[in-house]
Amino acid sequence: MRWQLVDTIEELIVDQSIWGTKVYDPEEEFFQDHFPGFPVVPGVLIMESLAQISGKLIGYSVRLSRGDWPFPILSMMNRVKFRKFIRPGETIRLESKISEIRRDFCSVKVRALVDSKVHSQAEQIFVFNAVPLADETEKERVEALERAELKKLWSSHPL
Repeated sequence: MRWQLVDTIEELIVDQSIWGTKVYDPEEEFFQDHFPGFPVVPGVLIMESLAQISGKLIGYSVRLSRGDWPFPILSMMNRVKFRKFIRPGETIRLESKISEIRRDFCSVKVRALVDSKVHSQAEQIFVFNAVPLADETEKERVEALERAELKKLWSSHPL
């Protein structure tokens, strides 16, 4: 199963930043336990949403400069802060800005906002393709999946 934790990409500026949205459905099963009578979006899912949108920014930016998809993999998070609860049904603005990009890793600063107020933030560090793909056919298949997913999320993308 592949979790899709980004609903839209609204803007992507190559080598700089991206923002998009996510709304968690109040009917999701995990809200029954997190927390009964006061459902909130689990922090780990907020960080995963931010990692997924960051991965799109990094992947697309590196593809344009290098010509291949780097398959960014979240490796580390620093300075993670959860300032306010996010409730199911609220529209979350997911923001990511590239801090540093090198040949085999990238660091980004991420924020999750609701109604223009920062609810969560962190620094996320990604490594590129930590597990090499088996062969060229597998690489082409994964690249095609990445392109299709990017097109689905980012309606104005140029690919």
